[in-house]
Amino acid sequence: MIANRTLRNVLSGSALFGALLLPLAARADAATEVSTAATHAGLAAGSASLPMAQMHLHHLLNCLVGPAGKGFDATAANPCKDQGAGAIPDTGDVLKKEMLQRAASNALDALKDTDLEATKKDASNIQATLKTIKY
Repeated sequence: MIANRTLRNVLSGSALFGALLLPLAARADAATEVSTAATHAGLAAGSASLPMAQMHLHHLLNCLVGPAGKGFDATAANPCKDQGAGAIPDTGDVLKKEMLQRAASNALDALKDTDLEATKKDASNIQATLKTIKY
């Protein structure tokens, strides 16, 4: 009986230790990616220049679509690199996925803006949308 309990403790401890050693991407979920994307939408909305706003829009887009997604920009940073495959591919819920796809489409449109204030407004709207998505 003591041997069985000891074996159980060792096995459960090994499983916990193994889970801690997994790469972050293996433990991450879409909620983290959406949160990171929302943060970058807020940074874009508060930017003092168009290039800075566009940089953060690229970051949020990269978080939403992931490396294999439409609009992913490998030349821009991907703050969600170790969080998963992108919020859209990592989301199983159809309604949430549609909202994320709409946010990604809005980010692509916002990247075409040449006016800082319009870009900031678009980014603020995207952030508001992302904040409504609950996991």
